[in-house]
Amino acid sequence: MAKRAAGFLIFRRLRERIEYLMLQASYGQHHWSPPKGHVDPGEDDFKTALRETEEESGYLEKDLRIFKNQTSTLEYKVKGHDKISIYWLAELIDPSKEVKLSDEHQDLKWLERDGAIEIAGYEDFAAMVRHFDDKIKQGYDQL
Repeated sequence: MAKRAAGFLIFRRLRERIEYLMLQASYGQHHWSPPKGHVDPGEDDFKTALRETEEESGYLEKDLRIFKNQTSTLEYKVKGHDKISIYWLAELIDPSKEVKLSDEHQDLKWLERDGAIEIAGYEDFAAMVRHFDDKIKQGYDQL
């Protein structure tokens, strides 16, 4: 059975720019990803996304405008094991609110679409970011 993880692809608007929050893991290959984490027994995906986002970034549900109808599911292998990650799109309401990193991460970056895609390095992640970015640029009525 595949391990499940859930999180939010968080964006903020700075004037005409849209930036995505990327966190660098403090373990393993020091990969970059949005806030996400494993689903605990008895927990649903959305509650996991909320919990993990608070733990990893300090952002609470009230800090975010969550687009519950905008989700993406990525399926991939980690060390030979199947993994499924579910992401919801979320906007940081106050774009100046600072991130509070947990011990699980050593760095953070707010990056525009292409920078986030490049730093993550995975094509399925790239497709998700492009899709969400297009929706954001089309306006809230598309979300």
